[in-house]
Amino acid sequence: MTSPQTPAVLELRGVTKTYRVKQGLFGTSRPLTAVNDVSLSLPRGEVLGLVGESGCGKSTLAKILLGLEAPTSGQVLVDGEEIRAQDRMTLARRIQPIFQDPYSSLNPRKSIFDIVSLPLRVHGIGDRNHWDAEVRKILDIVGLPARVMNTFPSQMSGGQRQRVAIARALIMKPEIVICDEPTSALDVSVQSQVLNLMSDLREELGLTYLFISHDLTVVQHMADVIGVLYLGRLVEEAPRDRLFNEPKHPYTQMLFDAAPRMDAFGREIDPPKGEIPDAINPPPGCAFHPRCPLATDRCRTENPEMRNIGTTRVACHHAQ
Repeated sequence: MTSPQTPAVLELRGVTKTYRVKQGLFGTSRPLTAVNDVSLSLPRGEVLGLVGESGCGKSTLAKILLGLEAPTSGQVLVDGEEIRAQDRMTLARRIQPIFQDPYSSLNPRKSIFDIVSLPLRVHGIGDRNHWDAEVRKILDIVGLPARVMNTFPSQMSGGQRQRVAIARALIMKPEIVICDEPTSALDVSVQSQVLNLMSDLREELGLTYLFISHDLTVVQHMADVIGVLYLGRLVEEAPRDRLFNEPKHPYTQMLFDAAPRMDAFGREIDPPKGEIPDAINPPPGCAFHPRCPLATDRCRTENPEMRNIGTTRVACHHAQ
């Protein structure tokens, strides 16, 4: 959702990603649509949050934005330029990821200096003295002392490891940071520290975040605009306060009803009601209708188009 004054640094236009999945040893392959006709825009310096249950397509979308997967159809634009027209090295300078688990995203055999300086070395930027100075600088920015450069990930806490992951992502001074559940592996107190750090770095460095999470509380803390994904489709997008105060889609309301009953690690104690449909054999019409309390015959046969209601975009026949 972009204002005329703030051009989009990242834009998705009708992005779809379909895989071929084989069922059984002798079965034929069938299409599985992980991301289905998603259009989004992210203004420079802002934070777009994406929420939804496991399997809704959030991580697949992150891989597409990082250039790790190519969309089956649609366009991904960075500053108006098609992502597929850019080589991988150029793209890596502009977009960097922060992954979910700091325990598995850092090489345990490498020192913190080696981990954080790796992007500089891969891109051939500077020499050993330059790397040393840049690593010291970025560690200071993320709140780690220079002495940790010679330590290893196993000697650090979860929060410290995630700060190292953030330092590695930011050392190339990227325009966009893709955050895929960056705090879900941390306990609540450490989550708060890391989220506050990321908010501070956004202001200090002028970062643009795409923030993916299952946790509405985390997204509420970080995002300016929030998109809600269900079975690969974007079903609602609105400014943060509007979404939390006036959710238009029944699925968004269902997520809110379930949110207070999540534990410290985001595991659903009382998850949203009903089963997520099979992505290989989705229901006709609106994919949410088997779980929706408002479903009518129209919902069972006609897929709702995304439409505007005030500052909200929503795909629901009954949103009004």
